[in-house]
Amino acid sequence: MNSLSRRRFLKISGATIGVAAAGSAVLKGTQLLNRKKPSAGVETIPTFCDICFWKCGAIAYVNDGKLWKVEGNPDDPLSNGRLCPRGTGGVGAHYDPDRLKAPLIRKSVRGKEEWVEVTWDEAFTYIAEKMQKIKANYGPEAVALFSHGIGGNFFKHTLKAFGTPNIAAPSFAQCRGPRDVGFRLTFGEDVSSPERTDIKNAKCLVLIGSHLGENMHNTQVQEFAEAIENGASIIVVDPRFSVAASKAKHYLPIKPGTDLALLLAWMNVIVNEKLYDFEYVQKYGFGFEQFAASIQQYTPEWAYPETGIEPELIRETAREMARFKPATLVHPGRHVTWYGDDAQRSRAVAMLNALLGSWGRKGGFYTPVSMDVPSYPYPDYPKSAKGKVDNPDHKYPFAHETITTGIREATITGKPYPVKGWFVYATNLLHALPNEEETIKAIQNLDLLVVIDVIPSEIAGWADVVLPESVYLERHDDLNVEWFREPFVALRQPVVDSPHDQKPNWWMAKKLAEKLDLGHYYPWNDIEEYFEHRLKAAGLSYSELKKKGTIRGAKQPIYFDEGVPAEFPTPSGKIEFYSLQLQQAGFDPVPKYNRPAAGPPGYLRLLYGRAPVHSFSRTQSNRVLMDMMNENEVWINTNIAARFGLKSGDYVRLKNKDGVVSNRIKVKATERIRPDCAYMVHGFGHNAKGLTFAYGKGASDAQLLTRYITDPLMGGTASNMNFATMESEVA
Repeated sequence: MNSLSRRRFLKISGATIGVAAAGSAVLKGTQLLNRKKPSAGVETIPTFCDICFWKCGAIAYVNDGKLWKVEGNPDDPLSNGRLCPRGTGGVGAHYDPDRLKAPLIRKSVRGKEEWVEVTWDEAFTYIAEKMQKIKANYGPEAVALFSHGIGGNFFKHTLKAFGTPNIAAPSFAQCRGPRDVGFRLTFGEDVSSPERTDIKNAKCLVLIGSHLGENMHNTQVQEFAEAIENGASIIVVDPRFSVAASKAKHYLPIKPGTDLALLLAWMNVIVNEKLYDFEYVQKYGFGFEQFAASIQQYTPEWAYPETGIEPELIRETAREMARFKPATLVHPGRHVTWYGDDAQRSRAVAMLNALLGSWGRKGGFYTPVSMDVPSYPYPDYPKSAKGKVDNPDHKYPFAHETITTGIREATITGKPYPVKGWFVYATNLLHALPNEEETIKAIQNLDLLVVIDVIPSEIAGWADVVLPESVYLERHDDLNVEWFREPFVALRQPVVDSPHDQKPNWWMAKKLAEKLDLGHYYPWNDIEEYFEHRLKAAGLSYSELKKKGTIRGAKQPIYFDEGVPAEFPTPSGKIEFYSLQLQQAGFDPVPKYNRPAAGPPGYLRLLYGRAPVHSFSRTQSNRVLMDMMNENEVWINTNIAARFGLKSGDYVRLKNKDGVVSNRIKVKATERIRPDCAYMVHGFGHNAKGLTFAYGKGASDAQLLTRYITDPLMGGTASNMNFATMESEVA
């Protein structure tokens, strides 16, 4: 792949110029005061981004005290000096006129979005009194925290000090959990976050529903471009011809829900043609013979009617992977809660990588390393007498993190014990969890719902108390001591002041703890004192970190052949092709394929994903980013569009099997998607009244995801079994 191709692939980075231009126009019309004392000329202040969870190092430019632009920090190993369009557009988060401005307490029924503005002390007093009452009646475990991102660390600390173990993030049960469980069952370790994928050194990269270039994880996209420039062979499996598919040597337009059939057929070819890494499998593998016998039925000819992929193409792509082993990387994905067999499908991905010898090898999966920065020496947390509420009787035996929907179910049923208080930090649960009706039903059973956010999201509209957080460019957060290909520690620090009465999360968590008589859990006076203590214990300089934003450690070995011990913390101490722990728990020790249920006639399988300029449902009020994409579209095949009498640019409403009808959404009629499915970008279709700019723009996939299947191994909620049809609407 020549450099021109790489430039074309990176063309989206050019959009950052458009972001800056659009941002200038937006900011000129935004009359928000900035209370930071102006300084002469331009200051550059390092920090790290929070538009998504990747935490890329950034440099903010402040012109005469006002935020001007944000770009990548060249000293940071995650950004390498470049931000994605979302990161560059972070300026718009600071200037967003829809931002929450002061603490609010509900004045009417939940969901009416009617508020009384209060002081911070009044808000904390109200919350603390409610929490103490819940604790007295039900125990501290009756309060739960839903949190997303590093900003939730101090709220986790306060809630643990209060005595609850019920702390969860949607990223487990609604996103990456099946992947991590599948890899743990195989290698004894998961793939971390950021993923330990050595994309830039891969000679063959296999993407199964991983939309690199659309799901804009900055480091991975940069490495993807680097792999393409180096001539890597790209294999893409997707019902939709994605941006990544346009870079592929082989594109496999698979029938939705049949990915496991393809994985089993690939492994059948690699085993039967003896294309696997024999020495690696013999040295590190466990149960290979049983595994090999179990997959004999899954030939390419068997897989063809299931997947729609020709047998010879299955063989050709299997041989292509083997040709470049061990520098062949079958990407584990991130959002993998698809069809209910997700942990087993992810285990098949792990086993395919094991056959190719890629775990611990260059071009496959490296071993991440980290700086040694000690935690702050807090008092011990109280031990819970009841334990966690989310997974009673270990119904999901391989769930190693708390299940959000398990907390929701307990809130509805009161079993195994009641949950009466929710804290929700930086996650819009009505868009993050499947089946909005169940979430609202749970909320109605609460005595207290506290939402901490920067915008008046849908979940905030149901809250009893809303606490307005400073955006990431206005606050400190916890140190980012990342596990990555090289060790580093990064600092998020304020570059400008908050424009109104917003506060940083650490300050809120500390003040609430003091109201709860838990002030001894915060022995430091402010967060900089906390930083000084931790960094001094690590032998690092806080003043240097403030100046540079990132301190890198010495490079360490990250591959087996560099001296990393080839250790696998599984029961056998080896890579498990055949899992006795699955067998003992009553599950298949080797993944088996089960055909997914089909939809009714006239309905399309509803798929959803990301856009490079938006993060979840968090950024649609950001004027800079919405200038680039202010509504989503529904992709349908041109033949299906013709059957419905539709063309690109027409508006429709989507109706699912349960009769839920979406907002109007624009049609994208294209040959780049199979005729049996429809696709839309997640996060649009807001109905929160406070989101004046994003209100009603595009359609919400979350509202249509009324049905889900729970993964029996770990409790993940698979939502790709929803189907929708279209109702025409005149534009």
